[in-house]
Amino acid sequence: MSGAAATTEAEQAAAQTTAPDPSSIPAGKIASATEILARPQVPILCYHQIRDWRAKDSKGAKDYIVPVAEFKKQMQMLADSGYHTILPDQLYAYLTTGAKLPEKPVMLTFDDTDLDQFTVAKPEMDKHGFKGVFFVMTVSLGRPNYMSKAQVKQLSDEGHVIGSHTWDHHNVKKYQGEDWVTQIEKPTKTLQEITGKEIKYFAYPFGLWNKEAIPELKKRGMVSAFVLAEKRDEQDPLFTIRRIIASGYWSPKTLHNSMVQSFDGK
Repeated sequence: MSGAAATTEAEQAAAQTTAPDPSSIPAGKIASATEILARPQVPILCYHQIRDWRAKDSKGAKDYIVPVAEFKKQMQMLADSGYHTILPDQLYAYLTTGAKLPEKPVMLTFDDTDLDQFTVAKPEMDKHGFKGVFFVMTVSLGRPNYMSKAQVKQLSDEGHVIGSHTWDHHNVKKYQGEDWVTQIEKPTKTLQEITGKEIKYFAYPFGLWNKEAIPELKKRGMVSAFVLAEKRDEQDPLFTIRRIIASGYWSPKTLHNSMVQSFDGK
């Protein structure tokens, strides 16, 4: 192993030190919404499919489909630029208590349980010592072109974080009655049984949310939730953490510029 490679692995190991469990942080120590909103935002990227474009893919769909070669270039850019991946417990500790983060933190998130996240994205992340967050839609588990329960467990066992992304991607803004059980409670229980770990983080399908959803998520054990690029809620910023879609059209340079512009203290 070269000295440079050894250094990179050491840096990544240091960057991914275990953060405190959110439940262990006393309520009195948690920052106010105003304080949380004032902290510089951490760049958070959202990926969906990692595969080459097909003739039938629409122009709009290609935003959500990152070709394999481009994904590899994006990961290399992050490594070459000195970024360190962080996980949700680290982000939570930073936002609520001001806990220190590694230099140039970034969070890599993956929605919808697509198989290529395991077969393509994970091996490429492994090369750089990167860890990510996989928001799983449980209806898809074991279906063709989606991850199996064993693959989700392997991700969790290897230090990635598994989060909830509902049962079948139903829009949270339309939930009524038993939808909270079907879409949140049951999938959370399923993921906890698969991983043997608490499921504490949630990503809204389509990035869409409403204020009524937040107490329902809290009631069901979630400590924070992720939207897309819209403005954060002033009362509950922990449940409206911003991400940006890593577009299939973007070069590594464009991705880097978008990270800087979108998360530069806004």
